[in-house]
Amino acid sequence: MSLQALRIPTPGQVVVLSGNEAIARGAMEAGLGYAAAYPGSPSSEILASLAAVSRERGFYAEWSTNEKVAMEGAAAASYAGVRSITIMKADGLNVAMDFMTSLAYAGTRAGMVIVVSDDPGAHSSTKEEDTRYLVRAAHLPVLEAATVDEAKTMVPWAFELSEAIGLPVVLRNVTRIAHARGSVTLGPLTPPTREARFDPNARYLTLSLFHPVLHARIEEARARFETAPFNRYTGPADAARLVVACGPGWTYATEAVELLGAKGEVGVLKLGTTWPLPERLVASHLTHAREVLFLEEVEPFLETEVKSLWAQQTERGPVRFLGKASAHVAGPSGPSIGELTPEIAIKAIAALTGRELEVHGNGFAERAAKLALPDLPPRALAFCAGCPHRASYWAIKSALELDGRKGVVVGDIGCYTLGVMQTGYFTVKTVHAMGSAVGLASGFGKLGLLGFDQPVVAVVGDSTFYHAAIPALVNARYNDSPLLLVVLDNCTTAMTGHQPHPGTGRSAAGDPAPPLPIEAVARGLGLDVDIQDPLRTAEAVESVYRLLQTDGTKVLILRSPCALLPSTKRTHRAVVDPARCVGESCGCNRFCNRVFSCPALVWDGERGCARVDDVLCAGCGVCVDLCPRGAIRLEETAAIAG
Repeated sequence: MSLQALRIPTPGQVVVLSGNEAIARGAMEAGLGYAAAYPGSPSSEILASLAAVSRERGFYAEWSTNEKVAMEGAAAASYAGVRSITIMKADGLNVAMDFMTSLAYAGTRAGMVIVVSDDPGAHSSTKEEDTRYLVRAAHLPVLEAATVDEAKTMVPWAFELSEAIGLPVVLRNVTRIAHARGSVTLGPLTPPTREARFDPNARYLTLSLFHPVLHARIEEARARFETAPFNRYTGPADAARLVVACGPGWTYATEAVELLGAKGEVGVLKLGTTWPLPERLVASHLTHAREVLFLEEVEPFLETEVKSLWAQQTERGPVRFLGKASAHVAGPSGPSIGELTPEIAIKAIAALTGRELEVHGNGFAERAAKLALPDLPPRALAFCAGCPHRASYWAIKSALELDGRKGVVVGDIGCYTLGVMQTGYFTVKTVHAMGSAVGLASGFGKLGLLGFDQPVVAVVGDSTFYHAAIPALVNARYNDSPLLLVVLDNCTTAMTGHQPHPGTGRSAAGDPAPPLPIEAVARGLGLDVDIQDPLRTAEAVESVYRLLQTDGTKVLILRSPCALLPSTKRTHRAVVDPARCVGESCGCNRFCNRVFSCPALVWDGERGCARVDDVLCAGCGVCVDLCPRGAIRLEETAAIAG
């Protein structure tokens, strides 16, 4: 339904879209010609939506190898007079940061929008990050949408602003907008330009002499922000209590003020342009305020900017500033940690006004207690049933035990990051950023001069290999660092929704693309490469062990498709033989579900043995190989799509 809504050409029609889909629609209404991204939650659906309609709408969309390359491609399109958009999550901006700071100096031609999706609360990320600080350092303007409809409306405006000031414009998205759904009023779809051409007389250079030009462009953006339609004030003209809010914080603030019955005494200033600050607009409301509360996520960025502005005013009265910096806005873990929620906003505004509000109404706790469900049993994060990564970690851990030298396993970002937990047998000892596993392993490998004698294994996924592991692998090869790189190749970018990558043989739009096999890249570097199926556990263990005994840099590809790929068919299922399963007396202490930790293997207390959940079982057969009592077998079943 949402994809069909993106195609509707009729302006004025109201449809329901997610925030990410709304951004995609806004780009098409702006005449988008080029889109590039690397998948990363919570941003992945934007490019996925654009790619799905790119052929029919006549624009180009790609899943790029990494975010830096995506941004560079979008900049090229801008230089050729084509409106472009590049999309990434907060972590991805770190990858593209070097180019973005350079691009700010060089400037752009056609409108270019950079969508960065922050993940407050780290729902699908390894860390929280407020990218406004990075964008401010790059001297690029920042917009923040408060609603799904505003996210759509901001995109065409951002393209216009970009062309007016000659800079990329950053749209900061957050999880609660990206994945929310809301009513969106459609505008007319605009076809992309068909006049892509680079002016031979143009020059776009990163030179320090353009630093004053960059500052002038930012001041022009500030001037336009003073009258931007995304900034507005509601409340008494002379309100002594003022709430300054951006993003979802604005909807929380307006709801809280209404619930508290404080509309007659509290003003709410909504800022959709958070940097550079529209100083005249903000100062005009600070003059009548005596207490100012800030609602934003994650860090007190806006709070700090406004306090800095107020400190520069020559005539100012006493104002008390409240927010995350003062710890007046804080969640259970403290200020600047976790998401801003409606409950946090209500609590903060209630304290500001001296009013009280029972959020859930009288008697809610008693009614909720009567309807409470029994506590669910705790469950650790685990690989999906049939996931080949579980078998891969079993092979790595087993081989290291056989080796006996207390080898070190360094991990990376992807589904396989769960190797730090029980589901991966606590095998992985470090996790940092995309591609860091190989860089760390290369460093460990060169410590032999200082007495380091432990074997080092770097674990990366197939998409991560292309994204950021290749330069580090080149470094390891060049410096002859003794390490084993294990690529867990499940034939897709699984963690973010099965997007294609250079090894899959298809493009973002689903068209055939020339595959670039991982083994071809590694062999091109002059490295020895072994390829094994991790579900054949004995062979996988033998390969890891054998490679640990060799010198230099080497690569092992453990290749088996993700169990959730539509192309993966279930043709078998595991069955436990109660006569052979010895239950509590098993030498491995219920090995199948406590040690191997497959969610399809369940302990049946009544029968005193293990059993298999037929719905979850992917029929991978690893449990058959590993059961110490031979109590599990595979039975053929009708093929069911994974």
